[in-house]
Amino acid sequence: QLQASGGGLVQAGGSLRLSCAASRFSFDDYAIGWFRQAPGKEREGVGCMSSGDLTTCYEDSVKGRFTISSDSAKNTVYLQMNSLKPEDTAVYYCAAVLGGRPCGIYSLTYYSAQGYWGQGTQVTVSS
Repeated sequence: QLQASGGGLVQAGGSLRLSCAASRFSFDDYAIGWFRQAPGKEREGVGCMSSGDLTTCYEDSVKGRFTISSDSAKNTVYLQMNSLKPEDTAVYYCAAVLGGRPCGIYSLTYYSAQGYWGQGTQVTVSS
């Protein structure tokens, strides 16, 4: 199971750090994806971290503002969000899929079918 936390209300330009903690399994062999879903919109990818070498990739809309990192001792993956914009407002989810390939290969469809998902955490950015 995954537990996402750290959401909240922040002003534009502010920062938040989301956490994604796993229980019952280790992240070591899993690619981790962060996704978000804004009201009335489809769920979309934000970024991901590969298992093993922990390389990351990001969607263009968040590149340079968001950073994914991990703490293996805590079995937790983080999404550091800086320079937040009102359009970043959404429910944020983390998901994990078993696999050693570069994480960008795994589509949202694949995560939905094969992955473990957290319950989501609300991020609201006010203007």
